[in-house]
Amino acid sequence: MKFNVSSKTLYSYVSAVSKVINSKNALTVLNNFLFELNDNTLTITASDLENTLVASLEVMNADGEGKFCVDARRIVDLLKEMPDQGMEFIVNDDNLSVEIKYNNGNYAFIALNGNEYPSNEDTDAAEGVFTFTYPADQLLKGIDNTLFAVGNDDLRPQMMGILWDIKPDSITFVATDTRKLVRYRNSVGEPGFEGSFILPVKPATVIKNVFAKESEIKVTVAPKSVTFESAAYKFKCRFIKGAFPDYNRVIPTNNPYVITVDRHSFLNAVRRVGVFVDQGHGLVKFKIESDKMTLRATDNNFCTSAREEVACDFTGKEMVIGFSAPYLIEISSTISTDELVIKLSDPSRPGVFLPSDEKEGDDLLMLLMPMTVTDF
Repeated sequence: MKFNVSSKTLYSYVSAVSKVINSKNALTVLNNFLFELNDNTLTITASDLENTLVASLEVMNADGEGKFCVDARRIVDLLKEMPDQGMEFIVNDDNLSVEIKYNNGNYAFIALNGNEYPSNEDTDAAEGVFTFTYPADQLLKGIDNTLFAVGNDDLRPQMMGILWDIKPDSITFVATDTRKLVRYRNSVGEPGFEGSFILPVKPATVIKNVFAKESEIKVTVAPKSVTFESAAYKFKCRFIKGAFPDYNRVIPTNNPYVITVDRHSFLNAVRRVGVFVDQGHGLVKFKIESDKMTLRATDNNFCTSAREEVACDFTGKEMVIGFSAPYLIEISSTISTDELVIKLSDPSRPGVFLPSDEKEGDDLLMLLMPMTVTDF
């Protein structure tokens, strides 16, 4: 078989698909791409057994059909250095020798039999499967807002992913590591179904990178896996088994004290003061008054300290509370509005962080547990 394809077009697809491949694989064949030619369509598959990503692209002057495996690292490295021009792949069906020709040279290697590659056939039961189509940018926004809050404790595997809580009229994305929690509800699209699954970190990262330029994503949820499909890519991944904690129970409903502060000023102040925190706990103390907040950090091990003031609008009585600087930086960096709204009840209760205004259909809430403060 043989076919022609642009080097840069092929590189864009293989570099995207390669994000699924692990650095070390249980099966040697998983270090390869599966190339399959059918008419003028070339499909490129990569898998780590848990996740399978397939890209489809049109090629020219296709002759014959079949499938073969090529070393992923070698083909990606070659195409990365290749100038933008046409290439011809010639595959000997008998001995699977592959020759790549272009204007200035040619390359030859031996491929593996495509039948040795693990199948991507769906083994989930037909019942319990539902499908919906959703704007890609809204799904990616859900991942962007929650991915940083995913837990990494192996003893709590259900928290090592993003919960997709799907309702007929909205999708709620939730992630928590017990110290911080993010809940982002999007009602721009209407799935029309009700269900939920926990998406692991690796598939979430792959979706974020691969589907960034797509307009719509078709989502198919089965009992053990979920499939994301666009015009160019199809990505199937297994989700985390188990029940996600009831996130609604930990979100406080009564937060009478409200702080409104310029987000950039707050974020920059936390970053500067955070340089002087004790690295063991990262504590920054806040003394909040009606028109300003004072930030303090100390590290007795190195006899360092820092103090800054930031203007704010606070509706409540004077309060002293402590938060972890790294977590504050993550939260303040993820929220994108000019002003940040912080709702508090008392120094021992979680702080609720909100954007000052949101687009229609968006509802973002971030929760951060406080740290014990003995004195200011």
